[in-house]
Amino acid sequence: EVQLQASGGGSVQAGGSLRLSCVASGFNFEQYIIGWFRQAPGKEREGVSCMDGYDGRTVYADSVKGRFTISSDSAKKMVYLQMISLKPEDTAVYYCAADGPVPRLMVQLSTTPDEYDYWGQGTLVTVSS
Repeated sequence: EVQLQASGGGSVQAGGSLRLSCVASGFNFEQYIIGWFRQAPGKEREGVSCMDGYDGRTVYADSVKGRFTISSDSAKKMVYLQMISLKPEDTAVYYCAADGPVPRLMVQLSTTPDEYDYWGQGTLVTVSS
């Protein structure tokens, strides 16, 4: 059974940093795309970043480029989202999700939520001004 669980959220002031963690289990990490998403109150869920579990290629939403970094420890099946220079508009519940298994020839990195089959529970990030 595919399971994901995000943690690491909290409250920080604008300009601060947080690192979110996602522990994945029940699947072959290298055959999946792992993504981070967020949903702010009253808004639709949006993609933040994703990573190819096989080769580590990454994609970022324009709103977080240069501030957020996705990384992984495949041996531990952990995916991280390092967030720096946080802004109040980053306030949201953050989720990790997985899409797969994806045949190598069909891999297309996407931060579209509908592309992802498996979701973990979210972790709340609150950034105050």
